[in-house]
Amino acid sequence: MDWGMENRLSKTIKPDGKCFYLALDHGYFHGPTAGLENPGKTAAPVLDYVDAVFVPRGSLRATFDPKMETPVILRVSGGNSLDREDITDEEVTVSMRDIIRLNAAAVGISVYIGSENEHKTIMALSKLVDDCLDYNIPVMAVTAVGREEDKKEARYLALACRILAEQGAHVVKTYYCDNFEKVVAGCPVPVVIAGGPRTENDLEVLEFVYNGMQAGAIGVNLGRNIWKNDSPIGMARALQAVIHENATPKEAYEIYQTIKNGK
Repeated sequence: MDWGMENRLSKTIKPDGKCFYLALDHGYFHGPTAGLENPGKTAAPVLDYVDAVFVPRGSLRATFDPKMETPVILRVSGGNSLDREDITDEEVTVSMRDIIRLNAAAVGISVYIGSENEHKTIMALSKLVDDCLDYNIPVMAVTAVGREEDKKEARYLALACRILAEQGAHVVKTYYCDNFEKVVAGCPVPVVIAGGPRTENDLEVLEFVYNGMQAGAIGVNLGRNIWKNDSPIGMARALQAVIHENATPKEAYEIYQTIKNGK
């Protein structure tokens, strides 16, 4: 691995080999999601606890302090919205010049395996990897499922993760599921857990993150389960404890409760 690539990876994957990413990219096809009207403001209270933010260039430029020390994983795919019946029609929307201008530590792209746009999004990933290799910029590929929630099962996710890794992704982001160890075992690059919809049970979030990491994931890329929580700081600190301090869900939940209750 070239020095530049290793240096950038070290900014988003910590010396213990683990990572905690804050997902703030929902606006690229959700629009002004409740709680994420100003992503920079939403992120500010928890930046001390996360290892990187996953964000599109528009909200990065408009709402984040350029002097912040938290690395940026830049969302570089798009081309759809929730108003469309088929939300899988994505391609790369950011030039390499702008990726470099924004000093991104890594980039992220969605790939829709099994959709009408499977080929198009796989080819977009492949070209992005080639372009980014010229500048030693890591690529995080996301196993996107669109509206097909039933795809969040081990057989499909293992297939999708392996295909994304074979196209050169340096990290793959995917959903936690039953038999998650099979998904990780079949993927030759590090796997990061996606969050999905807001979970009402706070302990459940800590449990699926803990279980996913026990199964081999290196960390998480969570959004709504943090910034929509009643105590974003409490949840961020609790997740940090699970990811980087090997805390059990119960131990992390006690941390969460302590911060939430202001003790």
